[in-house]
Amino acid sequence: MHLAHYLALRGYRVLAIDLDPQASLTSTFGLQPEFDVGDGETVYAAINYDNTRRPMSDVIRETYFPNLHLVPGNLELMDFEFETPAALTSGLRDDLGLFFERLRRAIATVEDNYDVIVIDTPPSLGYATLAALYAATGLVVTVHPAMLDVASCNQFLIMLTELSDTLAAYGAEFNHEFFKILLTRVNPNDGPQKFMSAVVRKIFADNVMLFDALESTAVAAAGVAKKSLYELEPGEVGREPLKRALESVDNVNSELLSLLLKQWGRI
Repeated sequence: MHLAHYLALRGYRVLAIDLDPQASLTSTFGLQPEFDVGDGETVYAAINYDNTRRPMSDVIRETYFPNLHLVPGNLELMDFEFETPAALTSGLRDDLGLFFERLRRAIATVEDNYDVIVIDTPPSLGYATLAALYAATGLVVTVHPAMLDVASCNQFLIMLTELSDTLAAYGAEFNHEFFKILLTRVNPNDGPQKFMSAVVRKIFADNVMLFDALESTAVAAAGVAKKSLYELEPGEVGREPLKRALESVDNVNSELLSLLLKQWGRI
């Protein structure tokens, strides 16, 4: 959400796609997934396998933020995980192709309307996540600098490598202009976190982003209010915590924007 808001505030036309059935991104935009998002109103409606499929443009919503549109999520997205094995077994092949091709082809019908498309994936390596990885031109993996989180990230990357090798036989190539690891919820005064951050930077070197997303009471307060830091009003959170949190978020988002500009050949 912070990246989408940051880019929209700078005049870029942004589409945010929530692929997570838990719909956290949707919630932070002020929508209640179980009440405000009905059947056929998620990206699933544009990539499913039956005759109820809708154009991608039909599931895009305007938001209260200028230049920013949203494809919301809810539990309906789980249907893609359940239906894909049956489609693969039956040999079903329609105009959207195999499961990993479907999101990219749906996005292609609307991508000329946007400068940046931000896809929030589920925290698992399912069919929807693989479709997002195939559609993406850049990849950012968030990692909390704690032992279990780093180990989990390592397993995720191992599984991704194995699956990408398997899918390559079916024509799936994951061509990302950049792959970055973003350290999140970082407490710079926490000794074990400092150690694990150093381990991550040692292992992944230049693939780790220069700036970290710092842990902050301001971020937590904004989350409770279902707002980004860019939306908080004076007095909703302490001035100094908000200043530090905004500086951290701006640094991360500025670095990501630089990656996009480099990809576009602007710098």
